[in-house]
Amino acid sequence: MTPQSTFMIVATVRVGQLKNLRTLLASMNKVPGHADPDNSLIPFSRFNRLHFARFVIIEATTTHEIKEFGVKPRLWRPTLAFLGDIDGDMHTFLAELAEQAESGLKKIFSHCDGFSKEDQNLLEWMQAHTINPKANYVNWIGRTVKQIHEEAALHRSLSTYLKKIVDDVGRENVRTLRQKLLSHVEMEKYKGRLTLSPPEPTPTDWKIRNLLHMIGVPLILLLLSPLLLAIAPFFALRLRMLERSDPELFIRPSYEHINELSKQEDWDVSNQYSVFGDVKPGLFRLLTFKFILLLTNWFARHVYNRGFLARIKTIHFARWVFMDNNHRVFFASNYDGSHESYMDDFINKVGWGLNLTFSNAVGYPTTRWIIKEGAQRELAFKYTQRRHQIPTEVWYKAYPGLTAVDLARNSRIRQGVEIRQSNDAEIREWLSLI
Repeated sequence: MTPQSTFMIVATVRVGQLKNLRTLLASMNKVPGHADPDNSLIPFSRFNRLHFARFVIIEATTTHEIKEFGVKPRLWRPTLAFLGDIDGDMHTFLAELAEQAESGLKKIFSHCDGFSKEDQNLLEWMQAHTINPKANYVNWIGRTVKQIHEEAALHRSLSTYLKKIVDDVGRENVRTLRQKLLSHVEMEKYKGRLTLSPPEPTPTDWKIRNLLHMIGVPLILLLLSPLLLAIAPFFALRLRMLERSDPELFIRPSYEHINELSKQEDWDVSNQYSVFGDVKPGLFRLLTFKFILLLTNWFARHVYNRGFLARIKTIHFARWVFMDNNHRVFFASNYDGSHESYMDDFINKVGWGLNLTFSNAVGYPTTRWIIKEGAQRELAFKYTQRRHQIPTEVWYKAYPGLTAVDLARNSRIRQGVEIRQSNDAEIREWLSLI
């Protein structure tokens, strides 16, 4: 299989260039926040390894909240972030970007500090300004953009053909229906209208690193378990003290802010989500946050890598990134459905998971023992996440109209084409997918 990876290029916007940058980025869009795949600056559709991409200008609009902790806000200038989720490794993809979209990228990055459009080596600059996530989630590791498009075409072709033949053959003649559908697939492949490419070999270095990570993290935790058990009571005591003393920030986001965010949502079956805020002050909070994300990354990589994150099946990709020397955190995701349903899904199914991963961020509703309350206080949580959400200037999705559930269904249809079903019940189940 071809594993997925991420990239995130970050640079401070030059003083006086913020408005010009926003105007330039807006020229890439068809509708608010949604890219024209063939725009002249970065023709996203040319990059057949790219699942999702976005440009977002990160502004610290909630910095004043940290004053409630008795801490002076840190200076933060508007910062441009260009991030995406891709098949294969990051370095070769950045090289593709530099080769195929050099002119457009230089126009965009010329609005940033330290970039010279005339003599700058674009690839070196992007590599120097790349930051990696502390935790990353991929809905289905190994499912490529190419595979998604091929399997979607397979589903459309089979669905159309099945409608033509089902009345003549009869719905109960499942074996005959299946055989006709398989013959149809072979004919379409012969005519060049369908392609089902075999998976690429898994890179050896990735398999080794993945195995070491899968074994190494639990092994290290096992070796450290005596120490962790010894400090557990002190950790619990300190945690509870901080939870009781954390200021409660019940602040409703402005109508203007919600309206700006809503303009970019629900143009497709999927949406984007970008959140930025401060980490609660103190080494205890930072180390706790990093430890939780270490575990989150391990589970996302080795357990929740086949279509769901805990009980959530609507997320395509997500990442957590520390910024500003670990004083701030950025979270980005690509999800299916409306924003409201996305939040409700998490609150109702894995509220404890939200508490674990975000309770160390400023403004999050007060938790109890890190997993209780928090997100269960629905209105306070929804106010918090909307306040810290930032608009996305440009967002691209390589397969509009398809949800994560659709992708899983299409893969199962392909499996049914390539693997023989042994009984009528299995064939009926396969036909019901079509």
